[in-house]
Amino acid sequence: MLRGFLLAVHVLLAFMIVGLVLLQRGKGAEAGAGFGAGASGTVFGARGTATLFSKLTAVFAAMFFATSLSLAYLGTQSTSAPSSVLERAALSTSTTPAAPAAPGAPATSNVPAGAPAPAKKP
Repeated sequence: MLRGFLLAVHVLLAFMIVGLVLLQRGKGAEAGAGFGAGASGTVFGARGTATLFSKLTAVFAAMFFATSLSLAYLGTQSTSAPSSVLERAALSTSTTPAAPAAPGAPATSNVPAGAPAPAKKP
């Protein structure tokens, strides 16, 4: 549940950072101010938008970094139940004990599976 919440916050922060970066002006945007386009930047003041958006971007980037570290930490924590078929198979073969041989039964050979059986002597 915590992992899902952190992942949702992480994705939301990523979209917010992208949006803020796209809203910011570039360094060359002030070149049009000499030709009458400078009035569009007076809503937040001459430098108000740049500092506000820059500060918000820095805050969101720090929060994004923190959620990244948190998700990485939670991802390394092992779960109690095996999550894949191979892990379950390895767990079941390691926990089942081998059955003891019955008295008088022929001994099993140590030939690996898939190897040809040794030839019997007549």
